[in-house]
Amino acid sequence: MIPWLGEEPAFPPVDCALAEPNGLLAAGGELSPEWLLAAYRRGIFPWFSAGEPILWWSPDPRLVLLPEQVHISHSLRKTLRRRRFAVRVDSAFAQVLRGCAAPRPPANGTWITPAMQAAYLRMHELGHAHSVECWRDGSLVGGLYGIAIGRVFFGESMFSRETDASKVALAHLARLLAERAYGMIDCQMTTSHLQSMGACEMPRAAFSRALVRWVDEGPPAQRWAADAASSIDWT
Repeated sequence: MIPWLGEEPAFPPVDCALAEPNGLLAAGGELSPEWLLAAYRRGIFPWFSAGEPILWWSPDPRLVLLPEQVHISHSLRKTLRRRRFAVRVDSAFAQVLRGCAAPRPPANGTWITPAMQAAYLRMHELGHAHSVECWRDGSLVGGLYGIAIGRVFFGESMFSRETDASKVALAHLARLLAERAYGMIDCQMTTSHLQSMGACEMPRAAFSRALVRWVDEGPPAQRWAADAASSIDWT
């Protein structure tokens, strides 16, 4: 059994989360900025399908990428040096949301429901949510989005319509965050794709301690400059 949340954004301790399914902590609540900020600051994120109540998660272990330790393969570095894609930041957040929400084979559904899209678009308008976008010939071909609180970036989702587009977006994000002294990128759930980029698993207790250190530092919430990634040198 998991608790049903009340009217205020008060969550159970994360170590109360279920082991199976891994990290399920609570249900109910809202997707308002107040609720989302309270959740992320504690290492909790929403993840649910259409027709379900809002479900809140804090898995153990947690996949984390340190910005300065992102792994860039030889082939990806060649792509970066050739600037195959134009990379922009916060210039098409809603389009990135739709790209991430598009059904992907073999599954046909998506957890990024219209309600989730509206919630994160509002977070973007308030300066909390950000996108990194890859463009080619004027078309959006890949990107990612997530939440920045203090010196932690909580990655939410990425998509790619061309080979390496999402990896290029992640490489640029990591470099931007490293330059701004961010402590870590939360990747949430373990995937081989993210592990190939240098992400590693961290026990939830250690992740929670890192949040205490990092979420209260850093710049205030604000939109990032669209050309923030354009000056990165990959030589």
